[in-house]
Amino acid sequence: MLQLNNVSLSFGNRVLFTDISLSLLEGDKVGLVGVNGTGKSSLLRIIMGELEPDSGTITRRNGLRIGYLSQQHRFAEGVRVIDAVFSPHDPTAHLVGAWQSAVERGDAEAQERLLPDMDRLSAWQYEQEATAILHALRITDVERPMELLSGGEVKRVALAGVLLQQPDLLILDEPTNHLDLEVIEWLEGYLSRSRLTLLLVTHDRYFLDHICTRIVEMDQQQLYSYEGNYETFLTKRQERLEQMAQTSDRLANIYRQELVWMRATPQARGGKQRARKEHFAELSSELSKARQILREQTTIEPLHSSVRLGKQVIELEGVSKSFEESKPLVRYFDYIFSRRDRVGIVGPNGCGKTTLLKMIIGELEPDSGSVLIGETVQFGYFGQKLPSYAPDKRVIDIISDIASHITDPVTGQSVSATQLLQRFLFTSDRIYTPVSLLSGGELRRLYLCTVLMASPNLLILDEPTNDLDITTLGVLESYLSSFEGVLIIVTHDRYFLDKLVEHLFVFEKGGHIRDFPGNFTQYRLQQEAEVQQATEQAATRESKSAAPVASQATRQGNRKKRRSYREEQEFQQLEQQIPQLEGRIAELERRMSSGSLSNEELIKAGEEIAEAQQEMEQASERWFELAAIEEEA
Repeated sequence: MLQLNNVSLSFGNRVLFTDISLSLLEGDKVGLVGVNGTGKSSLLRIIMGELEPDSGTITRRNGLRIGYLSQQHRFAEGVRVIDAVFSPHDPTAHLVGAWQSAVERGDAEAQERLLPDMDRLSAWQYEQEATAILHALRITDVERPMELLSGGEVKRVALAGVLLQQPDLLILDEPTNHLDLEVIEWLEGYLSRSRLTLLLVTHDRYFLDHICTRIVEMDQQQLYSYEGNYETFLTKRQERLEQMAQTSDRLANIYRQELVWMRATPQARGGKQRARKEHFAELSSELSKARQILREQTTIEPLHSSVRLGKQVIELEGVSKSFEESKPLVRYFDYIFSRRDRVGIVGPNGCGKTTLLKMIIGELEPDSGSVLIGETVQFGYFGQKLPSYAPDKRVIDIISDIASHITDPVTGQSVSATQLLQRFLFTSDRIYTPVSLLSGGELRRLYLCTVLMASPNLLILDEPTNDLDITTLGVLESYLSSFEGVLIIVTHDRYFLDKLVEHLFVFEKGGHIRDFPGNFTQYRLQQEAEVQQATEQAATRESKSAAPVASQATRQGNRKKRRSYREEQEFQQLEQQIPQLEGRIAELERRMSSGSLSNEELIKAGEEIAEAQQEMEQASERWFELAAIEEEA
């Protein structure tokens, strides 16, 4: 489908990758991972044909249709949701968009006018899929102008548009950013079941693990390919790093020997000496790369705040908040934070998570209730919006303005601004780089370092995983795992929640907040158990309400004593029909969960299951009626 051979790219003196090769076959689901700034987005642009490499070749299958979801979504003023979702260049998509608009407006005349074209273009299956995707992504008002949408809504509209293109190759760059957990889980299921060829860049490790069949890592200007999901990638990558550590030790020994020779040879005059000097330079570069890769894997100890938390941390008592005439975002919430509390906050976009955070830190007054903040609390707030930095300021200057160094009161260790930046993967050259030259991910890392350099004892992270790469997330998780203060996290990253939090604030309907003891996976399991229990209770109530009718039928049957010849024939047919229906349903359910069906086939299978279940219910009910009649002797 697509092949890259010996592709290289650099910007000025900065080399992103050298002589890399990549192949994508039909049906591949490939995850592309790597530290921010290594060139992942640039590689996607090369594949899209938006950027020319310095060297190498890109071969695409003739007529290859590529769908691309970027991290930035720009729409012209006045563009409606319907225009963004349904491509005007695709006659079927354009027609279905007009149909959806007419249905939403309740315009019967327009529907009547469009009906013949819908039949002529066989657009009903596309319309059914479009409806399912729009519903799953919670896109309801298709007439709404795009400029009135929130960031999360714009993301969902852009995602719906690229999915409905039905491309041969789908490229998604951080698709889970700004999506809430339920939409992420739907998208994960959709992509894992589909037969799309997929190239995916994401920091969401559960997303990678559940979808991808191959992981490609961009590291130190090279690509490394690993067959399997994310869990398999971690195992194989660790093996590579262990092998690299051995190589690094061997290179270090050779380097020391060569260094002695270099120092003893002030000037390389002969050809052999010049060759040896060039070899030394190559060896030095190779050793530097190996050490940099290994340095990125080391865990780090957190900085402890110079002020320890007292007994009183934060107490929320009867806190409520709403805006104008909207429904309450938070209603009568009580909670007393204790030292080393580790809380995750989850709920749909717009439910009030950030509002709660702002009340906790005192930026927002509650409508009722009170927020008491202890005297020893020192907040650190890592928000979704980047601060504005002077573009000509260097990275090191931004951190040094907060503190040149911090002395850890527990260990007595002094940590400089440079050391903190190195811990969070800023290389020596990037530490002295002007802010204007940083990538989006590097700016997020810089922002994070400014928060940590202030050594808070209560750390609030609002969507911290957005724009951070997986390696940086690993460093941050290592840091936070040993953090001695209070940790409050709002995130859509399920892996991050599972690894760090001990209980959840779950936003429910009406502004109510549930305090759940456990991490996100435990909460999801509890939810499934509650749904199962509610379903069983509903079935029991329905069975009890139907009992008098069944009893009456049984009494009538008992008076009859025997089945007639026709009833006996029907009974025998039902004895064969019911197991066949059960087998049919089981087979359809197996196919639906196999991940091998397209979206159209999934819809059809779902309809067939519903029909078979209804038929089996009717057959079972009739079987019970006939079974209550005594068989002929």
